[in-house]
Amino acid sequence: MPISDPGFYLIAVPAVIFLGVSKGGFGSGADFVSMAILALVLPPGQALGLLIPLLLLMDLANLRAYWGKWDSRIVRVLLVGAVPGVALGVLVYRIVDDDAVRVLIGAIAVLFVLWRVALESGWIRPPRAALPEGVGVVAGLVSGFASFISHGGGPAATAYLFSLRLEKTTFQATTVLAFWVVNILKLAGYVYLGLMSVDLLVTDLILMPFALFGIWLGIKAHRLLPDVVFFRVAYVLLLIAGGKLIWDGMT
Repeated sequence: MPISDPGFYLIAVPAVIFLGVSKGGFGSGADFVSMAILALVLPPGQALGLLIPLLLLMDLANLRAYWGKWDSRIVRVLLVGAVPGVALGVLVYRIVDDDAVRVLIGAIAVLFVLWRVALESGWIRPPRAALPEGVGVVAGLVSGFASFISHGGGPAATAYLFSLRLEKTTFQATTVLAFWVVNILKLAGYVYLGLMSVDLLVTDLILMPFALFGIWLGIKAHRLLPDVVFFRVAYVLLLIAGGKLIWDGMT
């Protein structure tokens, strides 16, 4: 049976739409707002398992919209690191409990906001020259691990991609392809850990139309809405949800 609590859908539907908007229009930088919110009302493992089929669906929709516009060399660099990063995530998840995962998710959320604020305030300046591929591999490693634990692998990859000064659409297409592959690897890991279930898949079918609507809305917003407006909303949501998860995990 799918999740039947109406209160769950009051939280899940906006979270899934926001996830679609982020995936469809603004790269992978704020995808995990949805994960942080869902982890407030579900056990972290259940939230991870619930979102991965929707992420893969959104990836497919995005691949069509951005087909062939990515930089294949950069995708390969990120994946060289992301594969062992996902494997590390599987290992860590096996040895920690739900409260530790809540703290990890909350910490990633808060650190992401602090990094973006520092970047936009000029306290941290992007490198003037493109970072070497070795840094991209490390960014892929961090992204793969963080993505497995929290669906929040965007920041490390984004930091590397920023240094390459990519055109906006190339940046978006590159993240879409890279994280599509990462999400396939994550799905295999979640199945191995027993985080997937028939009940969650049926719940995904209920949420699927909202995911697709979010993708459509994100593609439109990509052309019309300044990034700064979207991310300001994301910052507020991440600080609230991340702080609550850290509190819940520690208490």
